[in-house]
Amino acid sequence: MESFEPKKLALIRIWQILKDYSDYDHPLTQEDIAVKLENEYGIVIERKAISRNISLLKEAGIDIESRRAGSYLERREFEDSELHMLIDGVLSSKYITAKHSKSIIERLCRLSNKYFRSNIKHVHSVNDWYKTDNQALFYNIELIDTAIEEGKQIHYDYNKYGIDKKLHKSSHQYVTPYLMILHNQRYYLMAYSEYWGNMVFHRLDRITNMTVADKKATSLRSVSGYENGINYKELSSSMPYMYTDRPENIDFIADAGIVDQIIDWFGSDIRIAKTDEESKVRVGVKASPNAMVHWAMQYMDHVEVVSPESLRNRLKEALKNGLKKYTSESE
Repeated sequence: MESFEPKKLALIRIWQILKDYSDYDHPLTQEDIAVKLENEYGIVIERKAISRNISLLKEAGIDIESRRAGSYLERREFEDSELHMLIDGVLSSKYITAKHSKSIIERLCRLSNKYFRSNIKHVHSVNDWYKTDNQALFYNIELIDTAIEEGKQIHYDYNKYGIDKKLHKSSHQYVTPYLMILHNQRYYLMAYSEYWGNMVFHRLDRITNMTVADKKATSLRSVSGYENGINYKELSSSMPYMYTDRPENIDFIADAGIVDQIIDWFGSDIRIAKTDEESKVRVGVKASPNAMVHWAMQYMDHVEVVSPESLRNRLKEALKNGLKKYTSESE
């Protein structure tokens, strides 16, 4: 067969063949490699040359193991289990469009061999998951990175879904971007709003028409509450939902059976104490009061907020208003 590629490319093609077709359970003999070199790349070389090239790859630091049954790539950049986790993360991310999800998953699959790819069916089910239809997400991430690096502000349209299930502009924002945060399976931009004079958390999949402005960014340390920078631990644990009000000390009584869920939401750096009732615990957290209204309502059958009194009163009113919707004069 006439060579489609020059023999000098044999070294890199042997490495590619080992990446695509080999692992511990599927070693390749020199004859196997020779056949694939000829069939896939039109390269015909002797077995001794294949052995020399494998030795060169080993000398270059490529983790290739050879035994009587053949040679195989022993270690890759990612284990298959790690790729599974990354693929599942992309698949379940609502903020990534179906098109981008499929593309990312296909590229992740190429980091392993054909045996892994043949067992991955996720890429075919991407369209079965709920996904955003905002195609600007990745472009926006690049613009935000640029603005942060250059110390500039950004402006964009912030959108909400209408009854037609499409995004519609609700406001135009001028902000200084500081951070992008993955929280509760949502991707947020943490930024200082020049108009409102405080920190905002905007869903990245709700942002369109973003532009980097010429205006200089507002220094993070000049923002009230952030004089010492961002406390990442507090940020992740004090806001079960992304509200912008200041965290406060909040105490509540909870069923002991939901301690696991409480730690999932607020982290382990919280106060938990036994009460006189064996089935109850008293919990102290530092959290956003606005977020706690929604969180406590979600767990209303298991949680009673004790303090501060202002938050307790807000919950009373919310519960009264909610009960009205489910109570008629005849009931």
